[in-house]
Amino acid sequence: MTDLGGSAQSLSLVAFCSIVTLTLLLCVLTGPDRDDLEEFYTGYKTLSPLRNGLAVAGDYISAATVLTIGGVIALCGFDGVVLALSTLLSLLLLMFLLAEPLHNTGRFTMGDALSRRVPGRAARITACVVTLLSLIPMMIVQLAGVGQLLAFILGFSDRAMQTGCIVGAGILMISYAALGGMRGTALIQIIKTVILLGSGLVVAVLVLATFGWHPGTMVDTAAQRSGTGQAYLQYGLQFSDGPHPGLDMISTQIAIVLGGACLPHVTMRMFTAGNARQVRRTMSWAVSSVALFMLIITVVGLGATALVGRERITAADPHGSTAYLLGARAVFGADVSRVESLVFSTVTTAIFLTLLASVAGMTLACANSLAHDVIASRNRGMSPLREMTLARVCALIVGVPVLLLATLAQHRSLQPLATLSFCMGASAIAPALVYSLFWRRFSKAGLLGTLIGGSLAVLVLMSGTRLVSGTPTSAFPEADLNWFPFTTTALVSVPVGFACGWLCTILGGRRSARRARERYAGIEQLILAGPPRRRPSWSPDEP
Repeated sequence: MTDLGGSAQSLSLVAFCSIVTLTLLLCVLTGPDRDDLEEFYTGYKTLSPLRNGLAVAGDYISAATVLTIGGVIALCGFDGVVLALSTLLSLLLLMFLLAEPLHNTGRFTMGDALSRRVPGRAARITACVVTLLSLIPMMIVQLAGVGQLLAFILGFSDRAMQTGCIVGAGILMISYAALGGMRGTALIQIIKTVILLGSGLVVAVLVLATFGWHPGTMVDTAAQRSGTGQAYLQYGLQFSDGPHPGLDMISTQIAIVLGGACLPHVTMRMFTAGNARQVRRTMSWAVSSVALFMLIITVVGLGATALVGRERITAADPHGSTAYLLGARAVFGADVSRVESLVFSTVTTAIFLTLLASVAGMTLACANSLAHDVIASRNRGMSPLREMTLARVCALIVGVPVLLLATLAQHRSLQPLATLSFCMGASAIAPALVYSLFWRRFSKAGLLGTLIGGSLAVLVLMSGTRLVSGTPTSAFPEADLNWFPFTTTALVSVPVGFACGWLCTILGGRRSARRARERYAGIEQLILAGPPRRRPSWSPDEP
């Protein structure tokens, strides 16, 4: 428990209710007109680079990022810092390699960008299926985390109360996505990012002040209280109980770097910038915000171990997901003043809003893809009003099953689902985007082969990892189906995804290759440089 007492718990509850009321009201006020499709999907591309960058950072910093990476830093030290840097590297990859080409080729969804190379409903439907497969597991993780978070902060352990919290949060996420559209969810992400960075910065400063502004002292104390000694400061502690800890760590880094950059709810933000210059400025703000937060979470995670020790962290959660909150609580000492209670309530509210905002953004990405890529693409003459209504209905269609699955999965280990999402992004979506944007010969068969082959590889291999079964902390500890030697599948499934795209393209023959090259030649300038700028009109009568 947090051991904050009734006043702090009451403050946290009041803060939760206030932020929910405020964000829901803002969603209603900033929501799109009932027949304005462009505004619903992209917010009319009116967000400034700063606000859009904060929204991208908000989508990127999910609750899984905060809680999981914070836990790994607290329990495994050096390995957690490496994962934090890998997360930042992922956003840099998106910034320098994919952001502008995606903005130039896409309109509303990832299916729009892929269909530039491969027209037809097959590519759109497959892209929609992969979008759902990559985001729904992460949505379940975030939504189930709401019940666990409130139980930890408010001090209740009743399962019915936790289920009620999940149901309430699920209703909110559907409302955010359906009512607010792109502009409404962007506003929530902006608020969440500002609160998360502001509160985290205060806590990080207090942690450093506790150790006399000497980071080395904090790190040494954390190593002493970690229970692992010098291994805490060395590479490979996170997977030391596996057969190949070094390769396992590399596989995890690949999944984070490639998967985090290509998840659909992040890439869809590239379509909300007005032009290429705004995309660059947007990504600059996003990278700066994420870099600051990775620094904050590193300080707080190490400070949590140094202040409370490994035993208390693992007692609260074996995976260390509450380490960020424990570190924020411990920095105030035994006696907590009203001001300190307010600061801690701000931290917990930021985590709570992170959960809601992340799920809302993912729900919107799934609903947009389902409505635009599957339903609207079949009926080209569909009115904007009808397509927007379909998108809102699709938010309900996606949200209700996720809500039910979250209530069923809340008391099991959720780490396999988060890992599945990143591996899907790295193994299926990343190869498809790279090939579609930069390989002239890439064909329809190659695209379908990449998406389907990469997805199947992840699903098959993930079933044999020790995250699913075979260990006391796995999702199904009573079973033992552990046959895959790594925790994540990326080391094998990413090469499989790229190989499937290459092999299916090569086997397509010369005629298919010629059509693909002709198609790429027609859009190459658009992909690499964007649409041509209009030259100012000139008259020979002018001087």
